[in-house]
Amino acid sequence: MAETTHDRPVYVIGGGPGGLAAAAALRERGVRAVVLEKSDGVGASWRRHYDRLHLHTTRRLSALPGLAMPRSFGRWVARNDVVRYLENYAEHHELEIVTGVEVSRVERAPDGAGWLLRATGGRELTGRAVVVATGHNHTPRLPEWAGRETYTGDLLHASEYRNALPYAGKDVLVVGIGNTGAEIAVDLVEGGAARVRLAVRTVPHIVRRSTAGWPAQRTGILVRRLPTRLVDRAGRLVGRISVPDLSAHGLPRPDTGLYSRVKDGAIPVQDVGLIDAVRKGRVEPVATVASFDGGKVALTDGSHLSPDAVIAATGYERALEGLVGHLGVLDGRGRPVVHGARTSAGAPGLYFTGFTNPISGMFREMALDAVRIAKAVDKSRDHAAR
Repeated sequence: MAETTHDRPVYVIGGGPGGLAAAAALRERGVRAVVLEKSDGVGASWRRHYDRLHLHTTRRLSALPGLAMPRSFGRWVARNDVVRYLENYAEHHELEIVTGVEVSRVERAPDGAGWLLRATGGRELTGRAVVVATGHNHTPRLPEWAGRETYTGDLLHASEYRNALPYAGKDVLVVGIGNTGAEIAVDLVEGGAARVRLAVRTVPHIVRRSTAGWPAQRTGILVRRLPTRLVDRAGRLVGRISVPDLSAHGLPRPDTGLYSRVKDGAIPVQDVGLIDAVRKGRVEPVATVASFDGGKVALTDGSHLSPDAVIAATGYERALEGLVGHLGVLDGRGRPVVHGARTSAGAPGLYFTGFTNPISGMFREMALDAVRIAKAVDKSRDHAAR
């Protein structure tokens, strides 16, 4: 008997939190979901993050569908505990996970129903739907700075940074003042680096992670559907009350609204020690990098530094072009044009999760996406069965 679309599994590409959540939600609805993970275990990206990292969202609001995070993890969950949670999550839900398999291309199935996945080892897998969950932080992005190859110090992307031990007593320049760059700068100071400078291209909004017990994440959830201009005004007022003016220390207040920035993809920096470190001169904001020349780093303000090491917290690429770029489902910046339960008109049954960086918390939004995707897949199965 020929295989029908109904018999085919749903393939989930990526064994991180978004992929595991989607698989669990699908399984809850009786839909067979197979997770394809290129590494040898779940939560691969979390295993590679720096040691100090904790979730910037609360434990209660970061759980995935069907399994709470243990109270013993504390309010702000550490990296190692996130990995433990993901391992326990996969076991708890008895998820079907195939490791060591990397999907290189997704195409429409030859019969026009469902999808064909081309993977390592010449595998060709056919599924009735596909959930792409390869991650927001997929491929490290290192700018092509002029003279970069001549630099005689240590140059690494933040994805390679683990802890401050190798930099004790050294002069370090961190490039990029997103949450990763800010936290690495603080980690270096606390770990004994002799001097830490933070190269800033665009001054960020800085918010307290929690104020009087109220986490910034809850505010992010409440304001998501309010008018941008209203949230910008409120954010400006709260910022002036809760965050000191650091202009004298090289970090002026931003001249654009907080929520306007969020809409453009720039998440506020949650303070985990940066404000205090800047005020005390332990982290020195400087202009951003223009070029390299041997042991020197030229900044855009014309100054030159000679750091022992440069750590580039310069973000990641989604790297989806090879996988799905031919399907017309990406925008000009390589991001999915739709996510969650919505699919592009020309690609029914192709879903994306984990490619946004919402102010309300990525884990929370991936959990919500998972339930919505599972419902949409289940609905399409019922429709096809009629």
